[in-house]
This record gives sequence, C-alpha cells and structure tokens, in this order.
Amino acid sequence: MKQVTATGQTVEEAVESALAQLNTTKDRTDVDIIDVGKKGIFGIFGSRPAIVKVTVIIDPIEEAMKFLSQVSEQMGAPAKVEIKHEGKQVTFVMTGEKIALLIGKRGQTLNSLQYLTQLVINRFSNQYLNVVLDAEDYRNRRSETLIQLSHRLAQKAVKTGKEVSLEPMPSYERKVIHTALSENKRVKTSSDGSEPHRFVVITPVRR
Repeated sequence: MKQVTATGQTVEEAVESALAQLNTTKDRTDVDIIDVGKKGIFGIFGSRPAIVKVTVIIDPIEEAMKFLSQVSEQMGAPAKVEIKHEGKQVTFVMTGEKIALLIGKRGQTLNSLQYLTQLVINRFSNQYLNVVLDAEDYRNRRSETLIQLSHRLAQKAVKTGKEVSLEPMPSYERKVIHTALSENKRVKTSSDGSEPHRFVVITPVRR
C-alpha cells in the first residue's frame, strides 16, 4: 500500500504535493486531512501548515491484469487481456498469437496461471473474488470434455463397484463434474485433497 504524509500552505497544496510524490491522481486515492492548517497574521506569523495523509487505492482487478500481462510476456507469449466482471466472479480472457503456450497440456499451464491470479487479486481485494482464466474458448471446450469424461467414469464406477478418482483440477472444473453427475442416482461425487491438488471422487451408490 502506497501512502505519504505531505504538508502545504493549504489542504489543496498539501494534497497536490502528495499526489506528485505518489505519481497518481486524486480519484485513485483516499485523502485523510490531519490538520487544516492556519494562515496566521499577515500570512506569516503564527501560521501552521496543512497536513494530509494520502493513500493510493489499489484496484485488485487491475493488479491481476498487470500480473497476467507481465507473466505472458516473460513466457514469450504476450497476450491481450479482456475482463468480464459479474458479482464476485472475474473472468480474464486472453488472446494472442502464441496462446497455446499459456494453455499448456490439458490446460495445466492455464490452471496454474488461474490459481496464481486468484492469489494476486485476493491479496488486494476487500472481498473474496473468484477468478476464471480463459483462452481461445478453452473453458467451454474443456467443460464439454469433462462432461463426457464424467459420464464415462460414472459407468466405470457402477460396473466395477469401486470409486474412481479424477486428476486434480480447479474448483471451476470440479463443479462441472459435480453438476454433470448430480442427477445420476447410481453414483455420488465428492471432492478430496487440498488446493491446488483437490480432485473429484466418483463413488457408486450401494443398493
């Protein structure tokens, strides 16, 4: 958190001094007036400077976007980032010529980036925000694959009478599995393990 205390002949001058030191604008800060100051006789004798404390307001979404831009650049796959914000969910959609590098095998790189972005955004946010990171509509394509996979593994669990564990995946993908099998009365699903290695377990229902 960037914060400075500044003085000036007036509150306005003190604020301007603080903004110059912080290299920011007033609409991006919180201003706390510590002392309004005093002009004094002839503007000199008995005068007291105004004192203000100015704090920069950090936008968590902006910080997350900067993080993604820097990481993609360092990975040799510079990306343009588009933001969709609905309630407590923030979706970052990345596009670029080498976007496949950011997706990785079975989306593992994308999932890792999503987890790190989640940490960054909530470091600066006053309320918990859920992050979804997408690229080339990968999440929709992945959801369709997961739905097919869940039905196939549910049949396996019923046939063998043994529970089936899936690979670790983020909460967004685990939810797809739980939802896909929610109406299947022959199995039940649960999550096990701890983040970021939490996974879904499909258990056959004994009759």
